[in-house]
Amino acid sequence: MTKKILVIDDDEDILSILDILFVEEGYEAILYNTGTTTEQIKILHPDLILLDVRINGFEKTGVQICAEIKNQLELNDIPVLLVSAEMNVDGLARSCGANGYINKPFDIDKLLSKVKEFIF
Repeated sequence: MTKKILVIDDDEDILSILDILFVEEGYEAILYNTGTTTEQIKILHPDLILLDVRINGFEKTGVQICAEIKNQLELNDIPVLLVSAEMNVDGLARSCGANGYINKPFDIDKLLSKVKEFIF
């Protein structure tokens, strides 16, 4: 079965690049250019979530969405990787229970390596 990666990022260019990259790697990419709810994530049930910290036009930050995911019994086993150019992204990831983080700008090979750590 194809593994699903949910990518939540307000940057359309990043979404396009990740869509191409993940499809080439054999994953199904689900792309959101705005935030989403835990109810929607339950319906999608991705194998991994890449979550931008700052989501323009959405009432919650990626850190808040991550914390909500990790507080839901049905969702807390889904790995969440924060993606951000924030200087303290490691601390933000720890504070919301994220499984890890990826710094922007990211190296594609390092990104794929990090994704493969969590998707078997």
